[in-house]
Amino acid sequence: MAFDADDEILQDFLVEAGEILEKLSEQLVDLEQHPDDGDLLNAIFRGFHTVKGGAGFLQLEALVNCCHSAENVFDILRNHKRKVDPELMDVVLEALDYVNTMFEQVRNREELTPAPDELIAALDALAQPQGAEPASRAPEASSEPAEPGPASGDITDEEFEQLLDALHGQASDAGADSRSKPEREPPADSSDGSGSSSSDEITDEEFEALLDELHGKGKFAAKPAANTGAGATDTAGPAAKGDDDLITDDEFEKLLDELHGKGGSPTTGHSANEPAEAPRQNPGPVQPASETKPEPKPATDTAAKKAAPASPARDSAPAAETTVRVDTKRLDDIMNMVGELVLVRNRLQRLGSESENEHMHKAVSSLDVVTTDLQAAVMQTRMQPIKKVFGRFPRVVRDLARGMKKEVNLVMHGEDTDLDKNLVEALSDPLVHLVRNSVDHGIEAPDVREKAGKPRQGTVTLSAEQEGDHILLSIADDGAGMDPEVLRRKAVEKGIYDQDAADRLTDTECFNLIFAAGFSTKEQISDVSGRGVGMDVVKTKISQLNGQLSIESAPGKGSRIIIKVPLTLAIMPTLMIMLGDQSFALPLVNVVEIFHLDLTRTNIVDGRECIVVRDRVFPLFHIKRWLVKGAAGKAEPENGHVVIVAMGTRQVGFVVDQLVGQEEVVIKPLGRGLQGTPGMAGATITGDGRIALIIDVPSLLQHYS
Repeated sequence: MAFDADDEILQDFLVEAGEILEKLSEQLVDLEQHPDDGDLLNAIFRGFHTVKGGAGFLQLEALVNCCHSAENVFDILRNHKRKVDPELMDVVLEALDYVNTMFEQVRNREELTPAPDELIAALDALAQPQGAEPASRAPEASSEPAEPGPASGDITDEEFEQLLDALHGQASDAGADSRSKPEREPPADSSDGSGSSSSDEITDEEFEALLDELHGKGKFAAKPAANTGAGATDTAGPAAKGDDDLITDDEFEKLLDELHGKGGSPTTGHSANEPAEAPRQNPGPVQPASETKPEPKPATDTAAKKAAPASPARDSAPAAETTVRVDTKRLDDIMNMVGELVLVRNRLQRLGSESENEHMHKAVSSLDVVTTDLQAAVMQTRMQPIKKVFGRFPRVVRDLARGMKKEVNLVMHGEDTDLDKNLVEALSDPLVHLVRNSVDHGIEAPDVREKAGKPRQGTVTLSAEQEGDHILLSIADDGAGMDPEVLRRKAVEKGIYDQDAADRLTDTECFNLIFAAGFSTKEQISDVSGRGVGMDVVKTKISQLNGQLSIESAPGKGSRIIIKVPLTLAIMPTLMIMLGDQSFALPLVNVVEIFHLDLTRTNIVDGRECIVVRDRVFPLFHIKRWLVKGAAGKAEPENGHVVIVAMGTRQVGFVVDQLVGQEEVVIKPLGRGLQGTPGMAGATITGDGRIALIIDVPSLLQHYS
């Protein structure tokens, strides 16, 4: 393992390989659904090949070996010598798990844990043509040692001699095919052969012959030169020299593939394995040597055409560099500075509103526009597509459905929807719980679905879309749905509600019971679900993100869970309120509606003060008694403002003294002395220069109510 390499090279490998491995999991599951997709097979082959190349450069032997064995499997698949089936995908996905594990070890600068020998052996077995006997492949295997080649980045002397043998073997084959015209062979090929046998250096003609093997005859001028002699060399020389003096990266990589790949030497690629090379090479130019004699001119034309676009492409490459890699800490620092600018803007707006100077108003308005645009631009740099989260679900659904013997199809929409990188990371675990829950609880077994008149294959739909400054995430299934009566009965059995209270629950409130701690409808506990822990974790996490949860379900038709979260957590829109003479900020995402209320017209339900609004009952809380010292013993006013806030799936009313208005705030962490204060998410500076505490609605209710 060579972690002493240039750190910049290692970081480049981590970035490139990380992106490839993220895609591979989704591509492999997609391939199982579309086994005949040639483009997908080639993309997966290239993915393993690229990771193998980078790992070989860093001398990560264990990673190279695993990727190489997987690459061989897809080489066989794309050459149509084996079919994709679930058993093959099980082995390949297990190999990908080990590749991901080793990749994380590289990221953490740890010693690599090689894949088990049994897994490598299983991959090597799948890299054989379907139904082929090992003995039938023995001659090919003996012609070139394929195993040690990929593990090292350098070509050995033995392999180089085999390359020369391949070139001369081709000459011998050509001579055998045209024994009726022996006078054509000795002038070129026999002299090359004698030269090679007496010298360790490869001649220009031999090297050009090798390029012809790779690209097909007719594209380079070496073969026509063997037909006549000086005349053909003069014709091809000027045109070919400009293009053949330098070998391109693609040509060199193909040369290494010829040496190290399972296809063996160029001789076998030209004769015995010609059908295997057909998908990668254009079979047209690969003709017997006799067909190349009358075509020296097209060879020079082809070389000239190939040379023409080569130089502009190299000249324009630097101009295509339009991206730059930036440490996320720098983006966080810039975002913090923009947050401070927002606070200054708020302060100036408040001062400007108190001034009658027209120029002041214009300057403050201009500052507001620039600050808003800057804030949006900086937030955009922190945005990532939610596909980074969605990309892992095809594998999750595939493995879970296969383990539970269900047939499930995952459909995803809105994968390009952008949201803050911190939210992308925070939403990963809750969404995994919800998707697993849909497959486990929602989708029925194929036989059950068939009896109910449904397709045997169930569908789980995962979608994302932007709505204003929020993201809506939806997880839906066409499974069994939820029965409110069953949920009521379970709530009574577990002591969450008594029978009378359970009977008064609406269907929506019954659906929300699945988020209660320890609540589960599973009769048997499995390694997937049944302990009543996962959905409680989901609710807690979404609440921490200032998000909301809602559920729709119909028995026999399926369920749909909707999550609403803000685009970013760095700058938060809030509703500023006053409790006594102290300022507080309520996250606007929690605010449902505001109205003025006669506080003498309240009701007591189950021992709790409530209000009725449009035939709906809301619990009422005087949060001033909790948050303002000395307010508990004072007489309450007869009228007050009530703010209806949502906490996950529950809505309650907060009584406040005064409504100040909407304001964007920057969350600042509380000092050491105040850290952990119940009901407080942080603090901010208001437009009038005051310090306001930001209320954490779920924590506030959990602690005080």
